[in-house]
Amino acid sequence: MAMMVSVSNSFLTFNSPNHLRTSRRRRFCAMATTGVRVTEGEGNLPKLVLTSPDKSEAEIYLFGGCVTSWKVASGKDLLFVRPDAVFNKIKPISGGIPHCFPQFGPGVIQQHGFGRNMDWSVVDSENADDNAAVTLELKDGPYSRSMWDFAFHALYKVVVGADCLSTELKITNTDNKPFSFNTALHTYFRASVTGASVRGLKGCKTLNKDPDPKNPIEGQEDRDAVNFPGFVDCVYLDAPNELHFDNGLGDKIIIKNTNWSDAVLWNPHVQMEACYRDFVCVENAKLGDVKLEPGQSWTATQLLSIG
Repeated sequence: MAMMVSVSNSFLTFNSPNHLRTSRRRRFCAMATTGVRVTEGEGNLPKLVLTSPDKSEAEIYLFGGCVTSWKVASGKDLLFVRPDAVFNKIKPISGGIPHCFPQFGPGVIQQHGFGRNMDWSVVDSENADDNAAVTLELKDGPYSRSMWDFAFHALYKVVVGADCLSTELKITNTDNKPFSFNTALHTYFRASVTGASVRGLKGCKTLNKDPDPKNPIEGQEDRDAVNFPGFVDCVYLDAPNELHFDNGLGDKIIIKNTNWSDAVLWNPHVQMEACYRDFVCVENAKLGDVKLEPGQSWTATQLLSIG
């Protein structure tokens, strides 16, 4: 049973008879210094704030299940939300870590699927000695079935700890027929585009979408450090499970993953004149179709940490 979250006097409240399963799981109010609390975000949308004992912090909007902020103990936010982002539940939130599910990019349904356009629900929260965590869920409904007629269950666990942020995405086929999907975490990192670089991709097969996204050019990455000299939209197939990202602002971020087989680098350059200098996207992705039989699940994890 999903826990329904309501904003009421800044308390995180759960309507579930079994949500307190261990002594570490509890309610948190706005005055709590650690744990999980709910507040009103932009556009009066419900937003979860996770605070670890070392004062690292993450913010998550239930709309889209979107992590929009990851602040390390110093208070520096390492994620980026575009200045043109809207919080009206009409468009997805442009920034942070949006979901691309059950489709990455253009295809038979809308761009990047519907996972970033739906309300997720809270099913669990935890406050441990060294981290704070919340688990969200998404299920099929009339909106999703109008474009992708399958029953599914997605669980998304977000944990913030000492200068680290981890996520776990689990997709389960709850239908009586098989389905296929692809997916990605479209992570926007705050950066100086002229100084940012990614290491660990040398030798990967590439699909370069510049200049024609519909006809990507196959190649192989030969650079030790990949930078962003102009428009960048490049897929890296069978990427390693650890990349090293220098945001050009003095931060070195280690990006580790399990079961995200591919990576995508993106910066729109002058197509977004107002903000392209201030971010780059380094995305973990699963671009080949994942086929699940009824009852089967697929799980992938991502860990961001300060190097």
